[in-house]
Amino acid sequence: MTKDNYVKTAWNTPFIAQRADPYILHHENRYYFTASVPEYNRIILRCSPTLEGLRTAEEKVIWQAHETGVMARHIWAPEIHFIDGKWYVYFAAGENPEIWKIRPWALCCEGDPMTNAWREMGQLEAADEFSFQGFSLDMTTFAKAGRRVNVWAEKVSVGKMISNLYIAETDGAMKLKTPQMLLVSPTYDWERVGFWVDEGPAFMEHEGKIFMAFSSSSTGPAYCIGLMWADADADLMDISCWHKVNRPVLVTDEQKGLFGPGHNSFFTDDNGDWCMAYHARPYDEIVGDSLYDPNRHCYILKVEWKDGMPVFDFKNQLFQ
Repeated sequence: MTKDNYVKTAWNTPFIAQRADPYILHHENRYYFTASVPEYNRIILRCSPTLEGLRTAEEKVIWQAHETGVMARHIWAPEIHFIDGKWYVYFAAGENPEIWKIRPWALCCEGDPMTNAWREMGQLEAADEFSFQGFSLDMTTFAKAGRRVNVWAEKVSVGKMISNLYIAETDGAMKLKTPQMLLVSPTYDWERVGFWVDEGPAFMEHEGKIFMAFSSSSTGPAYCIGLMWADADADLMDISCWHKVNRPVLVTDEQKGLFGPGHNSFFTDDNGDWCMAYHARPYDEIVGDSLYDPNRHCYILKVEWKDGMPVFDFKNQLFQ
């Protein structure tokens, strides 16, 4: 199926169209939404007192890519976080003319993130000589018991390029205070379709466990979501405490018309129930490079639970 003849189903009506890598934050009775735009040239933000209201909320451009130099190309996967009383947006960006020199950057805002000015904070500061030396993106953060860790994807060359996920403890929002540690690498065949990729980490804590979803393989129909978990009282910097599920937890479903689900975020709704925002396409035949196909849409599903583990099922899609 192509973008011109795909079958519309009960599940593949977008929550927000052409917004990939969706990130939703529920903070103090407001929902905030940001995502990659198809042009990869700006960062947008929406806000609403209700989840459904994000669909039609006014979209504000809070930052525009530079014309040249750093932060000029491939503005990818923004995430909004409230850290130590300030708003931060993490995002990945390339340079002009070095468009594939992708690194993690940040913006900061004090006060109302929809009306107050955002300022550039620069690139995140590493604590070793290895972090952010290669293609680095999809920075996220998670705090537990007074400690904060950041996780991001970074490519290394071991005969071929491989995208791994790394973890480090942080000092505030902008500085890593420990060397990077390898958290997960694409070891299964479902992580190696097209490219060997683990990326797009997202955290969720529920009933004594911390879960981290991630996305794998190339960004076409093979793109899928994997899962790791650790006990909530574990030292998250102790790699041995993390357990990787041996199969993907959300994959393409041709009957429901959703292809390449991935790059998700987790948030709780007004009832405190966990939901997942993710992107997918309603068709599988992509012309040209899948990165530049604009129709990765945002969808939302409610997370179910079974035996203490999350269940992700398209039948639980919200806003059909």
